[in-house]
Amino acid sequence: MPRTATTAPRMTEKPDFHERLARAKFRSWHRGTREADYMIGGFFDRYHESWGETEMTWFEDLLAEDDVDVMAWALKSQPTPPRFQGPLIELMQRLDYVDMSR
Repeated sequence: MPRTATTAPRMTEKPDFHERLARAKFRSWHRGTREADYMIGGFFDRYHESWGETEMTWFEDLLAEDDVDVMAWALKSQPTPPRFQGPLIELMQRLDYVDMSR
């Protein structure tokens, strides 16, 4: 059925990569605490431009986790679950992307 002014887009339509990036940016900077915003949002800002599908899926999955867990993995105070281990969490663990000037 063609979309008209009175019909909304169907919810079954999968967002494209650009829309997913926009959602991820918003979600990474609106975590609930300033600390999590700086850590997760700063990570997104620093690295998202080089991401492909695999990295984007990893980050979306990470966003579904509790902030306290993500921050503990980034700070290495708790072991990172196997599904998140790899080069992206290693980048996050560097913490060289946190910009406190905001």
